[in-house]
Amino acid sequence: MRIALDAMGGDRGPGVTVQGALLAAKEGVEVLLVGEETRLKEELARQGGALPIRHAPDWIPMEEHATEVRRRRESSIMVAMDLLKRGEVQAVVSMGHTGATMAAALFTLGRVKGVERPALLVEFPSQRGRTFLLDGGANADCRPSFLVQFAAMGLAYAEASGLSQAKVGLLSIGEEEGKGNALVLEAYPLLKAALGERFYGNVEGRDIFLGTAEVVVTDGFTGNVVLKLAEGEAKVLLGWIKEALTSTPLARLGALLARGALRRVRERVDPAQYGAMPLLGVEGAVFIGHGSADALAVKNALLRARSLVAAGLLDRVRAGLSALHV
Repeated sequence: MRIALDAMGGDRGPGVTVQGALLAAKEGVEVLLVGEETRLKEELARQGGALPIRHAPDWIPMEEHATEVRRRRESSIMVAMDLLKRGEVQAVVSMGHTGATMAAALFTLGRVKGVERPALLVEFPSQRGRTFLLDGGANADCRPSFLVQFAAMGLAYAEASGLSQAKVGLLSIGEEEGKGNALVLEAYPLLKAALGERFYGNVEGRDIFLGTAEVVVTDGFTGNVVLKLAEGEAKVLLGWIKEALTSTPLARLGALLARGALRRVRERVDPAQYGAMPLLGVEGAVFIGHGSADALAVKNALLRARSLVAAGLLDRVRAGLSALHV
């Protein structure tokens, strides 16, 4: 299995992307770097590593508009998508421009049959293990039918991740069936009819971390707000804990004794542990990470891509969509 990495993507590429690729290669991932060849060779030499390179003379900076990909056929993300379409690689990972990556995937690969809009899946730690939320930001405005498709794709992802009995919750402002905005009220009966017993019903924001339902669906605007709020709260909370544990000599002693446990908590809430979000609904395995990703996040994104491709994620998504009772 070969995975193409958009090595020019991200706020700190190619230094961080190359470092992460080398870490993943040490764990057996076959990585193909896609980007400006001279810069990538220099970076590999600096870091004392060797990986295959596919030259792409152009790349899409974070500040440019996503639609630029249509006329930038030699950009790194477009070259990577073309490799995936031709079957030269089995997945694409990018820490670059989210909109440009999605646009490149749609333009080059197209959508899976039955999908009106692809969705970004976000993974959160929960008291019961993991919660998968869709959409994480690909579609700010959604129709009720989109949420039904998100649910099918989320269940397919959960099954590929080893959760065969996952249920779907609809994010709302109350658990009762009659609560929610117009989108939620229209989506509820559609989800109930399409999913049957796999539909849990309405869930609230706190349920994401309680693990009430393994898959949670919402529009991309709300989903992205949830994602950024959770990441920001985790960062601030860890800062408060660190401040409290270094405030007095006795607190510092307690911190030393609890160091291992605190490290495990930090790892559990660190976005780098999840690597990248899968873009579900396009005809190929595409994973999008944070622009601010570090080398650990790049490595974990590549490891996750390999694992999910091996688990037949795309075939599971197709099967899930075709089985919808709509």
